[in-house]
Amino acid sequence: MRNLILVGPMGAGKSTIGRLLAKELRLPFKDSDKEIETRTGANIPWIFDQEGEVGFRDREQAMLAELCEFDGLVLATGGGAVMRDANRQALHAGGRVVYLHASVEQQVGRTARDRNRPLLRTANPEATLRALLAVRDPLYREIADLVVQTDERPPRMVVLDILERLQRLPPR
Repeated sequence: MRNLILVGPMGAGKSTIGRLLAKELRLPFKDSDKEIETRTGANIPWIFDQEGEVGFRDREQAMLAELCEFDGLVLATGGGAVMRDANRQALHAGGRVVYLHASVEQQVGRTARDRNRPLLRTANPEATLRALLAVRDPLYREIADLVVQTDERPPRMVVLDILERLQRLPPR
């Protein structure tokens, strides 16, 4: 395994589960959004405000290309990372990809109080999450080696499920 890469919508648990997986596998953990914030010295909402979504996605693409070149880390990506073909190619080539699937209801519950999500600054965040999932779900599935449901499951159980299922995957 080169890397273990987590994709999925906002609120699916990518960062939480990624940290637990990294600890279990004794690998470093990276969160692409946090890496962007560290490098720029600015948070994601500020980048969106100053550069727009396109500016943020350019930064994200460069960061994912760099992180996918590593060997032996657990990587949590931003929810929209799959929107660019170049990102999907880098993620697929960068290691095993696990799609953490969460229902819109679960996403709403997990993101309701989070002010660091620029795409949810709308009058109806639930409608936004539904629209995003409709577009992104096929892209997550396109690159995923595993699809894992996270709804109503403690993070530790999701981690154990991922580890068990990774062992059964054929080499690629």
